Amino acid sequence: MAELKELKEYLAAHNIEVWEYDEPTATAATAAAAVGCSVAEIAKTLLFLIGGKAVAVVTCGDMKVKSSPLKKAFALTGKVKLPQTEDVIRHTGYAPGGVCPFLLPKDLPILLDRSLERFPVVYAAAGNSHSAVPVTLAQLKSLTGGELADLCSLIAMEE
Repeated sequence: MAELKELKEYLAAHNIEVWEYDEPTATAATAAAAVGCSVAEIAKTLLFLIGGKAVAVVTCGDMKVKSSPLKKAFALTGKVKLPQTEDVIRHTGYAPGGVCPFLLPKDLPILLDRSLERFPVVYAAAGNSHSAVPVTLAQLKSLTGGELADLCSLIAMEE
């Protein structure tokens, strides 16, 4: 697991600043409140298990990943499952609520949902539940090696 200090140094080398908060940023809603942006502008990094194989997706906070496009994009078959806390830690090195798209294990495949194209800057977690990282889609692509894919649909937000 990348420590916050290591992550800050890595991102600083790419001219990206880590923002830290007293308020929690563990969900898209709490992160948006802390950052002062819309839920959609939060870049959530999600882990899925497809037929037992771990994959990661970065998408906007107002989006829901759809199973069929997910399996097709990763060329995998089998049931799509949400991981348990220990699976998230084992496969990403981060605890849920702080999963960061940076410094993930090299063998964890990652895709970026096209919903991220809507914003000039999105805010990703920085490895813990009290941080955010403002990044562009170009920076996400460059630093994660992730390709763009159509994986999601808009979540019906409750009024």
